Amino acid sequence: MFWRMLAAIVCFSGFCGTAWGKTETQVRSVDIYVTPFYTAAATEKKRIVRVDSRFDKLLRSDEPAQILQAQSAIRSEPANVSPITMMVLASRLYDVGERDASVFWFYAAKDRFFTMADVLEEYSRPAPFTPKGEIFAAVGSFVKLAGPTINGYAFCDIEKQQTLRKEAFAWVRENPYALLFDEKQQAKADGRQELLAASILSNDGKMAKESAYLRDPANVSALQDARRDNGANSRYCW
Repeated sequence: MFWRMLAAIVCFSGFCGTAWGKTETQVRSVDIYVTPFYTAAATEKKRIVRVDSRFDKLLRSDEPAQILQAQSAIRSEPANVSPITMMVLASRLYDVGERDASVFWFYAAKDRFFTMADVLEEYSRPAPFTPKGEIFAAVGSFVKLAGPTINGYAFCDIEKQQTLRKEAFAWVRENPYALLFDEKQQAKADGRQELLAASILSNDGKMAKESAYLRDPANVSALQDARRDNGANSRYCW
């Protein structure tokens, strides 16, 4: 498990090959689609956002101010925002140049979903072709498709990346998702608060291992060399 985590760090920091290959073209948008929730597009008229009726119109907008308004609205209701909504917010923030905020929400979305999978039975191993299975697959798709771009930028500055990583984790820890305590959702065992606490502790441990890896100057040097070699710095560090 630890080595898979380290491989993910290397991959998402910009080392792994992506559809961009070794091109040095600056990546200025997160051009992905995750059916049926999100389809990126150059204009609002073609962009599809179907994650939360409270925020869909704002997140679909071409106007940076509208995306920032969506972020403020989401921050005002921290217990009631799904990881998929947060993933779309992260993607749109990147599109409008708010890339530090994009990194924060991308990590927060992942951490919030981890708590769902650790507390709620049907989100840890959902049946395919069910609503919960669709959400499970969609989160995975966002991580796979948006991750290389958002993390490609994040690892331009490892110290800042680690700060944003910790801030996102703290936000998830301090703002538990209300769905976790919905009695209509089957818990994995008795004691939802205890399950959540165990999830937070487990993910804190994984984050500590990641931080330890990135504190090693040899590891950082290897990552930086790899990014220069494959053009990641030219694509993301502008």
